[in-house]
Amino acid sequence: MINIYSYDELRKSKHRLSLLLFLLLNIALSIFYVLNTLNKSASATLPSVLVAIFCGIALIVCNFKLKSYAHELNFFAVCIGMLWAWHINIRFHSIVAVNSDFLLYSLMMIFFISAISLTDNFIAFCLHSLPSALTVVVLDDFAHILTLLFTIALPLLSFSLHNLMQKRSEAFTSDLVKRLSDEREKFSDLSMIDPLTGLYNRRGLYNRLDNLPGDQKFRHYILLLDIDHFKAYNDNYGHTMGDSALVAVAVAIRDAVRSRDIVVRYGGEEFLVLLIDVDESSAIASAEAVRQAVLDLKIPHKFNDKVSTNVTLSAGIAVMSDNDIDASLRAADTALYLAKNHGRNSIEIAHYKADRQIILSAKS
Repeated sequence: MINIYSYDELRKSKHRLSLLLFLLLNIALSIFYVLNTLNKSASATLPSVLVAIFCGIALIVCNFKLKSYAHELNFFAVCIGMLWAWHINIRFHSIVAVNSDFLLYSLMMIFFISAISLTDNFIAFCLHSLPSALTVVVLDDFAHILTLLFTIALPLLSFSLHNLMQKRSEAFTSDLVKRLSDEREKFSDLSMIDPLTGLYNRRGLYNRLDNLPGDQKFRHYILLLDIDHFKAYNDNYGHTMGDSALVAVAVAIRDAVRSRDIVVRYGGEEFLVLLIDVDESSAIASAEAVRQAVLDLKIPHKFNDKVSTNVTLSAGIAVMSDNDIDASLRAADTALYLAKNHGRNSIEIAHYKADRQIILSAKS
């Protein structure tokens, strides 16, 4: 689905193509004038040669250096427009018999280039055309002012109307794309399923908490899991491989627990399993089964230049409080933090005393 960023890239690409076409057409016109002059055994004007040189350099620059093509297009348009105005002035004074058709022909050629390549950029169109238009009016000494004004005004009026419609269309499209992107984010947030792994997300977890069975022999346990050194994994293998590893780990976790247990992608490389109606020994056994299942995937993991191993995870276990889920999550997170500090690829469990203090004991 297209989003606001890809639409901006599309607009940038359009400006880039307009700039390339504009430069190529000016090079073609410059070469035409130079060859036509050589066929008549005359010398080419300096500005017509400079147009080809300037456009050639601009082509190289725009392929390697430019970032904002719309602004650079305006700059190139005014520079090339002034060179063509200079060329028209030189050629006009070199003609023995003054001929107004030359001025009209030259002006039409400039408008032709602008009309083809600068349709979507009215400012660049004016910057490229007006220097030659003003030069032609002055050189004609206002003898054919009505014809020249009509020739100048008609394309300017047409392009101003076209530009107005184009701006409105782009504003509407941009606003529509932004709304669609916002709606997509909104519905993504409302979704209870993580799109990458197919597991529940946090919203899905809290939705399931409201529907837990009320009559059970044992209590529920929270198993908080985190892939070890996952940032280093992404740095070494890239985010595409990182996503593949996340999917593989998610499948291993889901397959290692019972179908009634709730498996959640809690955030980033962190997972959560809500073990339904189990005792402490069963919770520890499930955590160990998950840890071993991920280790058995044997996903290569080089997290620095000297150490190469497989993807592992650490786990923190806490019994779920009936009245305070946040406290249970904090206890599981504390246990997970301790597992990380004990060398990773390990399990820690948090116990509660009567005074609600947490005692951590290691399991591996």
